[in-house]
Amino acid sequence: MSDRQSLELIAGLVPTGSRVLDLGCGSGETLAYLRDRRQCSGYGIEIADANVLACEQRGVNVIQLNLEEGLAIFEDQSFDVVLQIDTLQHLRNTERMLMETARVGRIGIVSFPNFAHWPNRLSVVSGRMPVTKALPYEWYDTPNIRVSTYADFEVLARRCGLRILDAFGIQRGAPVRRCPNLMASVAVFKFERA
Repeated sequence: MSDRQSLELIAGLVPTGSRVLDLGCGSGETLAYLRDRRQCSGYGIEIADANVLACEQRGVNVIQLNLEEGLAIFEDQSFDVVLQIDTLQHLRNTERMLMETARVGRIGIVSFPNFAHWPNRLSVVSGRMPVTKALPYEWYDTPNIRVSTYADFEVLARRCGLRILDAFGIQRGAPVRRCPNLMASVAVFKFERA
């Protein structure tokens, strides 16, 4: 199973023809996939110059913006779907960004490395921070501000007044619905305002 399969799983949560905002869109791969395969339109938000250029080369609409400043440039419910794929762990104010996601989009979809995945737990028990495909950095050079778990997000979603519409983990490109907090390296949630 591949990263492409993970992308397809997440893209499958996005209704065909949706207007999409992708927060921390990287090189624009997800938006290009949604445009080409699911007839979606929209914008990516990205801060890194090289990624903005990559988006433009892919024909993806991109706005260079620091997500820490919020989404004030967008009106309420201006998008059908707001994506945060591997973005939350890089943000200082996760709660605020989730609230903004629910404000700007009718549906929010987030994915992030699940720190509670069993190999990560074993690594910590043995006295070391994990280095895995989902968490590929050493503790001293990681761009992640925080780590989280599948179970932690469920609690945060309730705190933010969000209703989870779908939730699962991903392991090697396959969905994990049984014990995802333990068995999945990546957590995925689809939500809306409660």
